[in-house]
Amino acid sequence: MNAIISAPELVNELAGSRPPVLLDIRWQLSMPGAAPFDGRVAYAAGHLPGAVFVDLDRELASASGAGGRHPLPDPEVFGTAMRRAGVSSGVPVVVYDGGQGWAAARAWWLLRWTGHPDVRVLDGGLPSWEGALDTDVPAPAEGDFTPVPGAVELLDADGAAALARSGLLLDARAGERYRGEVEPIDRVGGHIPGAVSAPTNENVGPDGRFLPPAELTARFKTLGTTDTTAVGVYCGSGVSGAHEVLALAVAGIPAALYAGSWSEWSSDPTRPVAVGPDPQ
Repeated sequence: MNAIISAPELVNELAGSRPPVLLDIRWQLSMPGAAPFDGRVAYAAGHLPGAVFVDLDRELASASGAGGRHPLPDPEVFGTAMRRAGVSSGVPVVVYDGGQGWAAARAWWLLRWTGHPDVRVLDGGLPSWEGALDTDVPAPAEGDFTPVPGAVELLDADGAAALARSGLLLDARAGERYRGEVEPIDRVGGHIPGAVSAPTNENVGPDGRFLPPAELTARFKTLGTTDTTAVGVYCGSGVSGAHEVLALAVAGIPAALYAGSWSEWSSDPTRPVAVGPDPQ
């Protein structure tokens, strides 16, 4: 199954006999001191017809704390949100956001991790959609999806540290944060020792769409993937990292996500921190 879907392909599927459930996951990272982004306002101004808004901070994550800025949501909370949106195990799901792709990838990863068999991300997000937008709020029939966590691999801090030594751990954040030159959010800058810098924005073109699979495969091979390499990804809080896991999936490379990511790792002063361009 493809992990992404183009806007023309989505148009065809919506007109078909088995249309997907649409989830609008518009979200942006709010920097300290700035007014928080409100995805509901963006959704109310116009969304794909039939799409239901899902709140990343409240329904795709639990409260920030020792587990990072976006710890995994309680399965009951997540399941309730998905059923409210009309998600059922036997119906395909397409998720999209405002174009960056991070938030949609978080929803994609969570649905996969909890066992949904058919979920894709709209490549390029809302900007790729050429049809009319809607302002009506749909009221879909209650879905039947029951999350069962564990369908794909999840890393904790110890697992991420071990993978950085035994396999390939990719850091999806911007290079300057990896190197420790700047750190606008977390306690300290730098990276997990052994992790390789792989900014997720290098997986997409200027239009926000993913690079072709062959180009992604070549990029990840340059970063250290092989047919036998175990691969993991982390970021700041498990959102942009999910986007890198999605890019790896487009390239045909399975990868685990360290959901706590740097916000969890760096919150513990006993964990080692590496700085500079060298992984170690």
